[in-house]
Amino acid sequence: MTPEAVLAALEKVLLARKGADPETSYVASLYADPARMLKKLGEEATELVIAAAEGKRQAIVHEAADLWFHTLVVLAHHGLSAQDVLAELARRFGVSGHEEKRRRKGEGA
Repeated sequence: MTPEAVLAALEKVLLARKGADPETSYVASLYADPARMLKKLGEEATELVIAAAEGKRQAIVHEAADLWFHTLVVLAHHGLSAQDVLAELARRFGVSGHEEKRRRKGEGA
């Protein structure tokens, strides 16, 4: 499966889970409790930081996958997709990171 196909398949499942029973679907249970959904996102980010600090390559990949998954859940919850994020990254391509930060500060972001 190509990376694009993986993202498309995941996003399709995440959208389908919006109407699922939180008792039988992990993703639906996250949608039903936005505070828990965000807490889980933070936990996954922290676990990735720890794995990276320890230099454990397989753990980094595993935790990055968990973080990406939970990020996709948050995006779907807000009616956004990976394509929205990719479009933003494309917009930033070729722009200095310092310049991008200056622009966002001017926008109040």
